Amino acid sequence: MINGKRIAVVMPAYNAEKTLEQTVRELSDVVDIKILVDDSSQDGTAELSRRLGVQTFIHDANYGYGRNQQTCYREALAAGADIVVMVHPDYQYTPSLVPAMAGMVASGVYDMVLGSRILGAGALKGGMPLYKYISNRLLTAFQNLFLGVKLSEYHTGFRAFSRELLLTLPLLENSDDFVFDNQMIAQAVIFGFRIGEISCPTKYFEEASSINFRRSVQYGLGVLATTISFALHKLGLRRAPRFGATGRKIGPQYYERMA
Repeated sequence: MINGKRIAVVMPAYNAEKTLEQTVRELSDVVDIKILVDDSSQDGTAELSRRLGVQTFIHDANYGYGRNQQTCYREALAAGADIVVMVHPDYQYTPSLVPAMAGMVASGVYDMVLGSRILGAGALKGGMPLYKYISNRLLTAFQNLFLGVKLSEYHTGFRAFSRELLLTLPLLENSDDFVFDNQMIAQAVIFGFRIGEISCPTKYFEEASSINFRRSVQYGLGVLATTISFALHKLGLRRAPRFGATGRKIGPQYYERMA
C-alpha cells in the first residue's frame, strides 16, 4: 500500500515464460495484488505464473493485446485495487519503478503516469531500433499538436492508473490490438484526467516482445486515425463512442450482468 491505497500490478502476457519470473521477483513489497492474464500462450506462462503466486487468468483464445488489458483492469478493479500499474512481463521495462509510478498516482497529483523511454535519452542506448525511435518522435509531435498536451511519448507500455480513471474511460470501445494503449491516452486527455511522466530505462533483447515492421506500420496508422477521431469529436464534427460519456466502460455493472 501507498497512502492507504491498494496497489495492483497487472501483466498482459503472451508467451512470456522466459522472462516472467525475473519480472515478478523484482516487484516491490508495496504491491498488494499481482495479476497476470495469459492470452492463450503456447508456452508455460500460465503454469509458471501460478507457481509464482500470481493470480492467473487465461483467455480461451488469442484475443489480442487490447482485449488482454481489458481483462487485466477488470480483474484488478474486482480485487479492490485503488491504483493499477501495468507491467509487461517480458522484462523490457524495469519493475523497480512500480513504487515511484504508483506513488505519483497515490499522491493525488496524477491520474495516469507513463514510464517514458524518451525522457533521459535512454531509448537508443537500450537498443530501440532507429526507425522506431524516429517514428515515435514524429507521432508524438503530431499527437501533442492535435491533443493539446505535451508528452515525451505516447507509446510506452509501462503505465499506472487511478481506479477512478479506469472506471470512467470507455475502455470497451477500444481496439483489441496494440493501438489500445494510444487510444487510452487520448481518452484520458478528452476526459480531463491528469497525466504525468517518469523517466524509464528500457531493454531490447531477443526475449522482449516487439512488433515487427509491418505491425509497426499498422500501429502508426492506428495512431493517426485515433488522433483524427479525437480532433473531429472535440470539434463536434463526428462523435465517437470511444470519446463519449455513454461509451461502454469496465466497472461493477459488468459483474452484475455476468452474475
